[in-house]
Amino acid sequence: MSDSINPLSVMATAPTSSDKKAGSWYQAMADAWGQTLDRQASSMETIADKISAGDDKPATITQLSAESLKMGFLSNTSHTALSSTGEALKTMAQKS
Repeated sequence: MSDSINPLSVMATAPTSSDKKAGSWYQAMADAWGQTLDRQASSMETIADKISAGDDKPATITQLSAESLKMGFLSNTSHTALSSTGEALKTMAQKS
């Protein structure tokens, strides 16, 4: 085995300089996905509140369905992105 350190694995755990909080770019990516999912959930809640308030027209219900499908897509995509990146980092660390 080599005694050298893989620079990509160092970058993955290096603190980000643009954030006020310390953390790795992987953590920043996870935080960004979390914020995106939170915004989508808020959008869905707003439309659901309209329906609860009596605006149960087909257009509003269809809009909620579309937002729900978008949430599913974003959730699956975030899981895939984080899992794939995590596996890649694991592979890099094993090859170091």
